Amino acid sequence: MSHLMKQDEHIDENLNKSTKEEKIANYYRLLGSVMSARFCLENSLPFCGHDESEESNSQGIFLSVLKLISTNHSEIGKYTLGKAKKNNKLTSPMIQKEIIECFAKEVTKNICEEIKDDVFGLLVDESSDVSMKEQMAVVVRFVDKFGVVRENFIGIVHVRDTASSTLKEAIDSLIANNQLSIKQVRGQGYDGASNIRGEFNGLKALILKDNPSAYYIHCFAHQLQLVIVAVAKKHPGVKTFYEYLSMVVTTVSASCKWKDMIRETKKARVEKEILEGEIKTGKGLNQEVSLARSGDTRWGSHHRTIISLLRLFPEVVTVLQYVKEDGDCSQQRTNAKGILSYFKKLEFVFYMHLMGDVLSYTNALSKHLQQKGKDLLEAANLINGTKRALNALRENGFESMLEKVTSFCEKNNITMVDMTESYGNPRNRKNVITNLHHFEVDIFNEVLDMQLQELGNRFSEVTTSLIKNMSGLNPCNGFSKFDPSKILAFAEMYPNDFTTKELGTLLGDIESFRYTISDDVRFANLNGISDLATLMVETGTHSSCPLVYRV
Repeated sequence: MSHLMKQDEHIDENLNKSTKEEKIANYYRLLGSVMSARFCLENSLPFCGHDESEESNSQGIFLSVLKLISTNHSEIGKYTLGKAKKNNKLTSPMIQKEIIECFAKEVTKNICEEIKDDVFGLLVDESSDVSMKEQMAVVVRFVDKFGVVRENFIGIVHVRDTASSTLKEAIDSLIANNQLSIKQVRGQGYDGASNIRGEFNGLKALILKDNPSAYYIHCFAHQLQLVIVAVAKKHPGVKTFYEYLSMVVTTVSASCKWKDMIRETKKARVEKEILEGEIKTGKGLNQEVSLARSGDTRWGSHHRTIISLLRLFPEVVTVLQYVKEDGDCSQQRTNAKGILSYFKKLEFVFYMHLMGDVLSYTNALSKHLQQKGKDLLEAANLINGTKRALNALRENGFESMLEKVTSFCEKNNITMVDMTESYGNPRNRKNVITNLHHFEVDIFNEVLDMQLQELGNRFSEVTTSLIKNMSGLNPCNGFSKFDPSKILAFAEMYPNDFTTKELGTLLGDIESFRYTISDDVRFANLNGISDLATLMVETGTHSSCPLVYRV
């Protein structure tokens, strides 16, 4: 350590002593590594190989590209790889990571400089990595100087836990480090599953406390999935039904032999019903069906599972009876026995038809919401339409539901109970309820009430008002939905962006904008507000109607 105390041994002194030739060599070595790293980053390629030794034929993409650059660039080739000192090649994994970090900082800096003092939306998601560390990814959404809507990733932050205060602190720190402010946020969106746990719900409230203009709007399609999840978790009967639904698919799909048995049995039944004239023939009819497996995150996939089970019910029962007697292990035989016992209950048939109808309503809505470029106002109207449809089913659908259930039970030899008799074997005769009351009130009405309540809770009035007001500037179909009163109401929801004086002149600006573009064919076929913003910048309308462009 003693030589470090000498002035002539310091790093700065040694760097100053470097010859011009050494400085040139270092420059070209670094240039080659930067060019190679840039190629890998731009094409999303892995850097390292399994064996990066000089004798290896597969050193990884970073070294392979550097070797190619050295071959075609004489100045870089003169100083890199084998022609560099062993401890000064600038190719180690540590150097590669430092170059990547420099690229990341420059990209993030450019993104944030483009936002500057303007407003932006904040999108956050949290997940644990392979080392089980909680990581929070942050994305900003903003309109650039060309009027183009941009979504850019600005960083991943390690958080010690997922408490809302911890997440808020990490977001504040990241935004401040990039010379931005939480006051600039005009929208926030987080993962819905975390919202259920309350973690991100708390974060939403904390940000709104600092900035009331940071409205929270969650993905409509994801919200709809969470409506189904909530009902499945809260209602005991629905929860049991989904558990058995998952179990039957797992049991029947465990063997290719059993899948073939379902197909062959189904084929034989269809042939018999065709000969007896019970079903029609024709193009697209009576096609082969398999028992669809549902997904954990896409709850709409349960609709496919229920539909396939309704169509394959006799075949599934046949396979389950076979597994119960000749299954490969005791666990399979026990599962099959339990499923068959549940299948014989009227409650199972009722839940299958009820959830099939509920999911058919919400599944249709989900597909609409997932379409690219879906108009937000139309989405809000679709949600309200689904609510009304479910409410109509709740008010008038029980009798038709009971008829379908009765028909299914008769066809599949399932015992139908007398609806006027007492439900179960109650010990307390004072609290006796009938089977009709149980199926209509405790199951049908309760499940639909929960469904409607969840839809109302998740699609809030504030969100709907925000979307309806914003739709007043919708340019689709030649501005057919253009509504100055809605545009003015939308601006009033952002008091930090429009002064009282500006709100007073906004209506005039709107009318001026309307007549400015009325005869301009370029504004005739726009697909959304983002297209409108881009075209306003291209035509200079954003300067002549600045308040409309700010909206």
